Amino acid sequence: MERRDFLKSATAAGVAAAAQPALSQAGQTSKRSPVKRPEESGMIYRELGTTGERVSAIGMGGYHLAKDPASTQQDAVKLVRTAVDRGITFMDNCWDYNDGISEVRMGQALKDGYREKVFLMTKLDARTSKEYDKQLEQSMGRLNTDVIDLVQFHEILRFEDPDRIFADNGAIHAAMAARQAGKIRYIGFTGHKDPQIHLRMFEVAAEHGFKFDTVQMPVNAMDAHFRSFAKNVIPVAQKAGTGVLAMKTFGDGYILRSKTIDPIEALHYGLSQPVSVVITGMEKPEILDQALQAASTFKPFTPEQTVAFLTKTKDAAMTGKFEPFKTSSIFDGTANNPKWLGGTSGTDVEPSSPKTEEKRVG
Repeated sequence: MERRDFLKSATAAGVAAAAQPALSQAGQTSKRSPVKRPEESGMIYRELGTTGERVSAIGMGGYHLAKDPASTQQDAVKLVRTAVDRGITFMDNCWDYNDGISEVRMGQALKDGYREKVFLMTKLDARTSKEYDKQLEQSMGRLNTDVIDLVQFHEILRFEDPDRIFADNGAIHAAMAARQAGKIRYIGFTGHKDPQIHLRMFEVAAEHGFKFDTVQMPVNAMDAHFRSFAKNVIPVAQKAGTGVLAMKTFGDGYILRSKTIDPIEALHYGLSQPVSVVITGMEKPEILDQALQAASTFKPFTPEQTVAFLTKTKDAAMTGKFEPFKTSSIFDGTANNPKWLGGTSGTDVEPSSPKTEEKRVG
């Protein structure tokens, strides 16, 4: 199937159509009680795609819990618990963040009853079933939990990543088994490189009859003008019923260095897009306060406000200078550590079935 035909027709009919037995959607039933949230926090809550979950529209980025070498585990625990007490329920993390320290710190913070108050997400780098199982067990141990609400395939940066994940010994099979066993509840994927690679992931999933619960991508003031995820991927995710998680609101500070916008309006722009959650790093109490202020003062942009906002960023955005995660490898952890993926193409990964290959050739 040609990619252009897929975008026009497959998602409109539902990405999960014609499911194959090997990738059954069974096992999605929740074994955890609904997330509890403060009644009067000033936080915004939204539906997470078609999962039936309701989560805070601001998510706490896990990387920043150990980004500053001067920060301590005690600092991180206090920061996470303060965020939860003030209404943030969506927690982001990753197996490889700061060599696992980010997960350890979040796991400590979620003790003493806090685990039941949040929707916990982490990401795994594995492309093979064997490596996925190993990384999942490590993440569960670090996070001090027997169930992770959402696990996403991390850094879908290469066009071969979808094929590796859906190969006969690909990580999708381990993820499905983990969900069936009750270790995870939902499955998604992330990436920050190019919207065409995200579309390829949706395409390969559709060929295998699989629907992703979530997708994470850059959504920010610069993205609209350069290799835009918001323009190209969000419509496909919406048709599929896949919840959109926005990231790179500030581009790790690069976007703010353009001097075109301020942090609050950057967050307001992200919240104005059709996303379930805007994930943002909060390494200090004042950054947490900033995110909470953005939520409590938020009013959706009007079409006129959106045009005015994007006009301010257009010239700075056109070359991708302030989105280096798209144009360079400095944000690509798996590029610098290919062993995290679990082997290399052509050695431990079998090609997809002949039937699937025939579909792609036409």
